[in-house]
Amino acid sequence: MEREFDLFERFPDGSLVWRGHASGIENAQLKLKQLAKETTNECIAMYLATQQIVARLNGHPSGPGLKKPVIFQIAYEERLSIARNELLRHRGYEVVSVMGNESAKVILSMPEKYDAFILGHAAPEPDRREMVRWLKEHYPKVPVLALNPPSQKELAGADFNVQQNGPEVLLSTITAAVPPHEATI
Repeated sequence: MEREFDLFERFPDGSLVWRGHASGIENAQLKLKQLAKETTNECIAMYLATQQIVARLNGHPSGPGLKKPVIFQIAYEERLSIARNELLRHRGYEVVSVMGNESAKVILSMPEKYDAFILGHAAPEPDRREMVRWLKEHYPKVPVLALNPPSQKELAGADFNVQQNGPEVLLSTITAAVPPHEATI
């Protein structure tokens, strides 16, 4: 069963206007690209059930030096994805979240900049290793933070490794990698 996504245009004043609907991540990607060609405003695809942004285009700073860092989260468990999303947003980050490697590759094929990647812990290690390899191949300068289950100390290739055991270590590590108000533009 494919997820349903809604497309929005965000105006400079922060207001959102609904611009359409898409079924499935690939269709959402296509419709978002089309919408982004028609405007210079930020365009986002959102999974309304969790209120998580799954893709964005035309993202712009709201003023000189005011751009929030954008974290791309690849999750494998929805409940934890939602919790991390809320935690990071409250700490001054923009967050784009997708479920699984294939959805991540679809969305990451669009031309948007990210300041860091977070890779969830709940997928098999070979799948997570393959995703780190893919990220490093396509985004070699962007740090990858791997959240690891208690049985795994680190994930090969990740720039940062954190045990999945609560928000404190995650926050301190992501802040060290990308301070909340000092993202690259």
